Amino acid sequence: MTKTGADYAWFENDFPDLAEAYCFTLVRGLSPDDVASRLEGRVEKPLRGIAAVVDAAFAQHDLTDGASQLMAMTTVGGWTLLIEPNGYLGVTEGRALPASAGASWVSHFVNVNAVGTFLSAQDQVLRLCFDPMFPEDRWGTAPDEFLDVMRQIGFHFEEAPETDLSSPAAFALAEHLTGVAITPALLQDTTFTCATIRIR
Repeated sequence: MTKTGADYAWFENDFPDLAEAYCFTLVRGLSPDDVASRLEGRVEKPLRGIAAVVDAAFAQHDLTDGASQLMAMTTVGGWTLLIEPNGYLGVTEGRALPASAGASWVSHFVNVNAVGTFLSAQDQVLRLCFDPMFPEDRWGTAPDEFLDVMRQIGFHFEEAPETDLSSPAAFALAEHLTGVAITPALLQDTTFTCATIRIR
């Protein structure tokens, strides 16, 4: 059964520091080391739990005046999960599409201004991209392939509902495309491989 945005409403409540601005990416066909290499990352010490990752990411941002981004990675099933607190590399087409060579790449992002992006690519080809708050405006080579699923998940295509679940719905769509469920335990209990990526 396909999960909906409501099934991920816990994220904003349980992880408010991360939920304010983040990028989650799932990559099939590349290990964490492969992804870090393709993004020209510098390996950092592992960190246990997302709270430590968030703290380190903001410290890295302050240290480099925003010139580099901390990325935390782990393997979930056949996919590599990348988490960027206050980051956006996973949805940056100029970085994500080349890095997706020979791989599947599913990423979603939101920033402090509620600007968001959902991106799905396959072997350097952008298949679907849209802002979760405005799902009627989609592009890529297969913009309508998951339109029915998007409606079921809870993306709003008409007037905005009282409760906006567009960001949680992005988690649900990513799970539908990858089979990987993001859970509180995964975020809290994982020891993440980490790397810093230069973004400018």
